[in-house]
This record gives sequence, structure tokens and C-alpha cells, in this order.
Amino acid sequence: MRKTRSSVVVLMLTFCSAMASVTLAAPPLSAATSAGAMQAQPANAPLSPEAQQKLIKKVQSALLKLPYYGVYDWLQFEMKGRTVILQGQVLRSSLKPDAEHAVKKIEGVENVVNNIEVLPPGGLDNRLRRQIHDAVYSGPLFRYSTNQVNPPIHILVRGGHVTLEGVVDTETDKNLVTMRANQVPGAVSVTNNLRVSKG
Repeated sequence: MRKTRSSVVVLMLTFCSAMASVTLAAPPLSAATSAGAMQAQPANAPLSPEAQQKLIKKVQSALLKLPYYGVYDWLQFEMKGRTVILQGQVLRSSLKPDAEHAVKKIEGVENVVNNIEVLPPGGLDNRLRRQIHDAVYSGPLFRYSTNQVNPPIHILVRGGHVTLEGVVDTETDKNLVTMRANQVPGAVSVTNNLRVSKG
């Protein structure tokens, strides 16, 4: 029996030389992948590794191009064959259907399961978001704020609980982000899921 191939993909932004690049959990596309690798396979046929990587790239690109995807949102997805399972948390409610619509239009995607959570609105959480943002993107960490389109550090807040997602350059920066976020009044807890892109 053929095992179902599953790849979890996280929209990570690696800040490097003032440019943001997307980091995938799955291996990069092979240079030998042909442009017609996906079109050559029947719609119900299992995807080859090359075709799956190409499809992952298309989904990732579609999500990153969403016009309102920003610092207070976090999207990721899982691939199971030709099914895309959308995950993450968003502040703007329209992002959930927009993400699903964008992925459904991709050739090669047969089904989309939308598990994106819309964070509830709240005055205290909104204030905390802005304060965490100001604390994190200032001082020695100001250089991370230069990328306004796809910010490397994403700030999620629910009921005063703060979760940080994304990528920073060093472990020192990661620790500094945690320290600055913890200093903001009203933060019940801070969970730092940031990844370090360099040594």
C-alpha cells in the first residue's frame, strides 16, 4: 500500500541582507524539475516528489501575495497529496476566505481544508498588539522593521497571551525579542516560536 505523502509548510521569512526570503520545511525544488512536471500527471495520480515541491511553491507564493497578510497574522499549511490544509491565525477575518480562494485557483490543487483561526476582536488585545510591535521592532531590533510587506516577526495575541512566530538572525535576537515582549504591561504570557536562521 502506498503511503500518503505529507509535507508541513510554514511561511517563514528569513531576514538577510535587507531582503526577505521564504523558508520551507520541505526540501527545495530540484534544478532539473521540468516546467511541465505537474501538467504531465493525471489529476488523480499521486504526485511525484518534484511535482509536489512545485505545488508547494505555488501555494506558498499565493499565500504570501495575499494583500492584507501582515505582522499580526501567521499562516502555514500541510500538503496531503493534492489536498492543502490551511492552518494558522489571522486578525482580519477576510484573510481566511481569501487564503482559501487563492489556493483553490492553483492548478494541481484538488481540495482545500480551511482550518485558519480568526482571532477574536478585543480592545485590550489590540492595544497589546501595538505595544508588543513597538517594543519588538525598536532599538537593536529596528533593522527587522525595514521589511513592511512580509515582516519577519509575527505577533499573535489572544486574551493577553502573546505568541511570536517567524525568523530572526541570531539566538541573541530571539532572546531579546522575548525580553522586550515580556516587559510590555498586560502580557499574560509570551511564547517565542521564532526560528534562528543563522548561527
